[in-house]
Amino acid sequence: MKNVSTVMNKEFARFFGDKRMMIMIVIPAVLIYVIYSFMGTALESMFSPDEDHTPTAYVVNMPASISPLVQAAGMDVRNIGIGEVEEVRAKISRKEAELCVVFPADFDRLVDEYDAQTSTGPAPNIEMFFNSTEPNSSDAYSRMYMLLDYYESLLANKFDINREVDKPDQATAEDMSAGFISMLMPMLLMLFLYSGCIGLAPESIAGEKERGTLATLLVTPIKRSELAVGKILSLAVLSFLSGLIMAIATIVSLPKIVAGGEDVIDAGIYGFRDYLYLALVILSTILLMVAVISIVSAFAKTVKEANTAVMPLMIVVMLVGVSGMIGSGSQLDPIYYIIPMYGSVQSMSGIFSLDYSAINIILASVSSIVYACAGGFVLTRMFNNEKIMFAR
Repeated sequence: MKNVSTVMNKEFARFFGDKRMMIMIVIPAVLIYVIYSFMGTALESMFSPDEDHTPTAYVVNMPASISPLVQAAGMDVRNIGIGEVEEVRAKISRKEAELCVVFPADFDRLVDEYDAQTSTGPAPNIEMFFNSTEPNSSDAYSRMYMLLDYYESLLANKFDINREVDKPDQATAEDMSAGFISMLMPMLLMLFLYSGCIGLAPESIAGEKERGTLATLLVTPIKRSELAVGKILSLAVLSFLSGLIMAIATIVSLPKIVAGGEDVIDAGIYGFRDYLYLALVILSTILLMVAVISIVSAFAKTVKEANTAVMPLMIVVMLVGVSGMIGSGSQLDPIYYIIPMYGSVQSMSGIFSLDYSAINIILASVSSIVYACAGGFVLTRMFNNEKIMFAR
C-alpha cells in the first residue's frame, strides 16, 4: 500500500498543480449553471401568459350572482348557448379560444335549494374546458377556478367544479417543468460528465506514455499491479471529485430552471431524496466513464491520439442520452438498469420526472460501479503488457 499511496500522491500533485486540469473540471460545472439558468428563462416564457393578457371566457348560463365577481376580476365574458359548446371546445384545442365554462340552468336556484347535509342528489356541477399547452388558456382557467372556489367557500360547499373529472386537460407548471426537464437534462448531463472525464484519464495515462514518465515508472522496483492500482484509485478519487462538482452544480442550478430563472433555493418539486439519488447516479456513472476512457487511453501513444480515440464515444454517450427523450417515461423493468450508461440515463429521467423506483436507481448505480471495477481489472492487465505500455 505504500507504493500505491506514492503513486496516488504523485497523481494528486500532478492534478492539483496543473491549472489547466482544474479548469477542465470546473468549466463543465459552470456551463451547467449558466445553460440551465438560460433554460429556466426560456421555460418561463413558454409557460407564462402575456403580460397584458385579458382572460376571455365563453360562458353558458352565466348566473347573476357570479357575473359581478367575474367582471371585477377583469375577465372578458362572452355568453353563448349550450349548442355552441362543442364549437368553442374545438377552438380551444386549436388555441383560438381560451376557456369555456358551462353552468347548469337556474344555477342560483339550485345552489339555494342544495343542502350538503340533507340533499340526496349531487351538488350543482360547473364544467370548465381549457388548453393546458396554451399559457393564456391556463391563466384563464386558473383565474376562473380560484374565483369560483372562493365563491363556493362563501356558500359552504353548495356546488362542485368538474366533479367527475380529476384533471380536465390540466397540467400544472410543475408537471410541465418536470416533463421538460426529464427529457432534456439527462442528455446534457451525460455530455457534461463525459467532457469532464476526458480531461482526466488521457492526460494521466497517454500523457505519461508520451512524456516517457510511464516507462520510467514501469522499470522502477515497483510492481506493475501496484502502479495500476495507484493509477486507478487516484483516477477514481479525482473522478469522484469531478462527479461531486457536477452533482453540486446540478443541484444548485435545478431550482433555477424549475423556478423559471429566478434565484430560488427550494423550487418545491425536488426533495432531498431526489437530489441524493441523482448524486449517486452521477458519481457511479462518472466512475464507469473514467474506466472506459482509461482503457482507451492505455492503447494510445499520445494525448492527442487518446483524445481522438475517445471522441467517438461521445457520440455513443449522446445517443444514449437522447434515449431519455424517447417513450412516455423511464423504464419500469429492472433489466434495463443494468445496461451500462443506458441505466444511468433512465435513472436520471425517472428522477427528473419524479417517477422512479429506488430499487432501479440503486441497481443502476451498483451496476455502473461493478462495470467500473471490471474496467479497472482490464486496465491492470494492460499495465502488465509491455507491448502496449512501451508503444511510442
